[in-house]
Amino acid sequence: MQKLWDKKSSYFRKDEETASDAYHRAGIYAEFGKIICISVGIIVTKNGNKTLRIKSFFDDDESRILKNFATLLEKYYNKEEHLLCAHNGKEFDFPYLARRILINGLKLPALIDIAGKKPWEVKHIDTMELWKFGDYKHYTSLDLLTTIFDLPTP
Repeated sequence: MQKLWDKKSSYFRKDEETASDAYHRAGIYAEFGKIICISVGIIVTKNGNKTLRIKSFFDDDESRILKNFATLLEKYYNKEEHLLCAHNGKEFDFPYLARRILINGLKLPALIDIAGKKPWEVKHIDTMELWKFGDYKHYTSLDLLTTIFDLPTP
């Protein structure tokens, strides 16, 4: 893995930087990272009322975290009406989760198995994409958005 990190990091390292200098960035690549917690907020509508339920998956074993998360999606959120939403989820969270699920030898839940789908067929909601309003060079952190809209967040 060390040789593979050296090769992977060579594409983005500065000339004077070594692979070990760039190692602090390895965790953002699914091939070298590990999921330690997945937290989800679920909006439940019952009798016209909406409530937010929060569930966190954590364990010493990444495979169990991913299996429990995948089971939740497959068992309860596997219909056309179900959507995933995250800030920068299309570019980071959803691909990262999918890769870690496969690396751990698990089956991809239908909701994140988007292989072969056209962009308009992928029903994921990305709050960063929504906030861009079509501006491709724009980045706004979730922290900044929650602050400017006065939304409580840990």
